[in-house]
Amino acid sequence: MKPPALAPIVDIAARAGIREDELEPYGRYKAKVRLEILDRVKRRDDENLILVSAMTPTPAGEGKTTVSIGLAQAIAKLGKNVIAALREPSLGPVFGIKGGATGGGMSRVHPADEINLHFTNDFPAIESAHNLLAALIDNFVFHGNPYNIDPRRVAWRRVLDMNDRSLRNIVIGLGGTANGFPRESGFDIVPSSEIMAILCLSRSYRELKEKIGNILVGFTYENKPVFARDLKIEGAVTALLKHALLPNLVQTSEGVPVILHGGPFANIAQGANSIMATDLALRLADYVVTEAGFGFDLGAEKFFDIVAPYGGFSPRIVVLVATIRALKFHGGVDRSELATPDPRAVIRGLPNLRTHYNNIAKFGAPCVIALNVFDGDSPEEIRTLVEAAENEGMNIAPADIFRRGGEGGLELARKVVEVMATNTGRSQPLYRWELPVEDKIFKVASEIYGAVSIDYQPQAKRDLELIKKNGFDKLPVCIAKTQQSLSDNPSLLGLPKDFVVTVREIKIASGAGFIIPITGEIMRMPGLAKVPAAFNIDIDDEGNITGIV
Repeated sequence: MKPPALAPIVDIAARAGIREDELEPYGRYKAKVRLEILDRVKRRDDENLILVSAMTPTPAGEGKTTVSIGLAQAIAKLGKNVIAALREPSLGPVFGIKGGATGGGMSRVHPADEINLHFTNDFPAIESAHNLLAALIDNFVFHGNPYNIDPRRVAWRRVLDMNDRSLRNIVIGLGGTANGFPRESGFDIVPSSEIMAILCLSRSYRELKEKIGNILVGFTYENKPVFARDLKIEGAVTALLKHALLPNLVQTSEGVPVILHGGPFANIAQGANSIMATDLALRLADYVVTEAGFGFDLGAEKFFDIVAPYGGFSPRIVVLVATIRALKFHGGVDRSELATPDPRAVIRGLPNLRTHYNNIAKFGAPCVIALNVFDGDSPEEIRTLVEAAENEGMNIAPADIFRRGGEGGLELARKVVEVMATNTGRSQPLYRWELPVEDKIFKVASEIYGAVSIDYQPQAKRDLELIKKNGFDKLPVCIAKTQQSLSDNPSLLGLPKDFVVTVREIKIASGAGFIIPITGEIMRMPGLAKVPAAFNIDIDDEGNITGIV
């Protein structure tokens, strides 16, 4: 598919209400937005925030980003002033199983290849800032250990923006006393870094530095917590993030402005773009489309319970993305047979979609299902789903936005705008942060996942004691869980029943302002597939990159 003719980024900025002197261009088609704009443009009283989520996805994903972009383009075609606020892609998935994360077909953000690769170097800056903190901690221990840090209880690992299972658990400091103290450590992927989470929850350099100072880096031999501020290194770490804090401006295939900033994963972090990006979009546009990662049980739950309270947001509506293939997948069809028409399997998979739809109401927001249409979907399957959903009282609209762009999303856009016009209330979190940690975890696991109980492993029980002892128990919970099931077991598809969620350990992200219960077998460093997307990526003699889809 031939790339669209892009408008200069200064023209896109003008459409969004951003002055040229408020831009820091990175080439012709992308730019950073300077923070001074926040002093000029104030938040509105009548904010129309649209949160895009999804049913439990197949391993290939169901096209939330494509739907988000296509919906924004369709709203623009209705004559509305709209901006999309989205996440930046990680190199791990780009070269792994999912490929690029800039949408698809006629609903993409551009320049897609540059965005999918290094973009404006936000991820490298976060990686460097995170690893600087790791290096400084080890350096303090090496040079006399003035803060009495127990090397066995350093909580700060290193990060890399690539899927690399070999680095999950490693031993560092080998080679003699000149190379430090040997100890176990490992690497996580950059989107799971607490620095990434902090960047996405900060509104200023002052707040960014304060949050970095609040990072728990480990414990002393006397079992006292050690924070980055105790080491007086938060300023140096923040300095590496000077430009990364600035939101990025790009455009869709149809020239709709997009503020692209931050990229935490939703299965191991909060799964939303920066609150600064969403805040800026809400100041500039009448309608803002933002996306939460994976299914509603992950990114969207965390948006309502963590991101929205920190950002002061209240989504007016949730657009829940569904696909025929995902419904068949949760209806028991093998991945190899998903292209074969099977209306009965669509109905068998409907309980998964219905569960997410009903869960949305628990946050006080209305919902419209966006049926993301694929080439292989049969008319009978589409008709079967639409009729079944409407018979159950669910709002649904097919969206052919991959092939037709904004034009293919007009039915969805009209329904979304219509429903939003009737919603005058505000959404609310599922739980109060003041509740005990166990109550918060069970509230999410029972009401959103459908679990009957929680099994705390020995390490998790020790972590709970540590959290309560050090006053972290009033923080919200950011549960790390598989995206492939409503449960914590990826093999339990559809609508699992009578399952127990296993919490292995609970990490403290005191800088970001949440705690992370880690469930099941979820890991914070993915591995590459047997046939990764990297095999399809190439570059020619003119520098044209192919294969990122």
